Amino acid sequence: MVTGSGGSTPADGRAGTPAAPRAGGEWARHWRHAELPGLDLLRARYIGHSFPRHAHDGYVVCAVTDGIEEIGLPDGVVRAGHGGIVMINPEVPHTARAGAPEGWAYSTLYPSARLVAGIAEETSALRGTAGFTRTVAEDPHLGRMITGIHGAAEAGNALAADSLLRLAVAGLLSRYGGPLPTRTPPTAGARAAARAKALLEERMADPPSLEKLAQELGTGPFALLRAFKEAYGMPPHTWLTDARVRRARRLLEAGGAPAGTALAVGFTDQPHLNRHFTRIVGVPPGAYRRERASPPADGAGR
Repeated sequence: MVTGSGGSTPADGRAGTPAAPRAGGEWARHWRHAELPGLDLLRARYIGHSFPRHAHDGYVVCAVTDGIEEIGLPDGVVRAGHGGIVMINPEVPHTARAGAPEGWAYSTLYPSARLVAGIAEETSALRGTAGFTRTVAEDPHLGRMITGIHGAAEAGNALAADSLLRLAVAGLLSRYGGPLPTRTPPTAGARAAARAKALLEERMADPPSLEKLAQELGTGPFALLRAFKEAYGMPPHTWLTDARVRRARRLLEAGGAPAGTALAVGFTDQPHLNRHFTRIVGVPPGAYRRERASPPADGAGR
């Protein structure tokens, strides 16, 4: 892996768009291959950067290739080093940061729920919604497959990347998969939290205060705060920032400009968007947008 501030190609010489350099020797590339629908890719080295509590619509699967990553989950903190794989199910709140002074480097896949469900249906006997029963595993073989997916995609070889992707996800489900827990009937607090979430989504650009939100729902601010955190793993204001970034991603993917996107999702200005977007996604919104507007790498689609 490249350990400097950037570079025109990965260390193994594969062609592709250079990773975006960041301060302090960090670099990152967050992108999508046009012929791999339902998959985002992130390859990065982070040292001082830390991801605040957030969640994803789909799954997170990463292979740590250097250093140590430390992941904060609702039930505690786990660590993964070289050769380790991290697996996170949809909508699981988590943080991530360096677990060693040298930081960590990794290759990450973000397969959609639909993509994983299709692979699970075709290759496994799992009932219900397939997911991962472990967060961290030492599995160098599957780790090499994950980095191989990145290498094939960066080289423009969609056939190889797609093939490796399906084999890797099938292997992960076979070794570490299981059905996700079924939802229990919602309590009164959970119903209030769900209504609060819907109201915040609806009024994202101009949200009410916690007190006004609780008044609308006929409950108290502290009761709503507790119920929301229990339901979604984070307080309403943290969840709202994450939701704004998720919506900003969709607007940027559709070609929206960062300045207009910032106002559309409720950030005060573009620097406000830049700060939160970079913390949660790992790259600035401008770099994120450029990767999705650029044509496929040389050889893609052949």
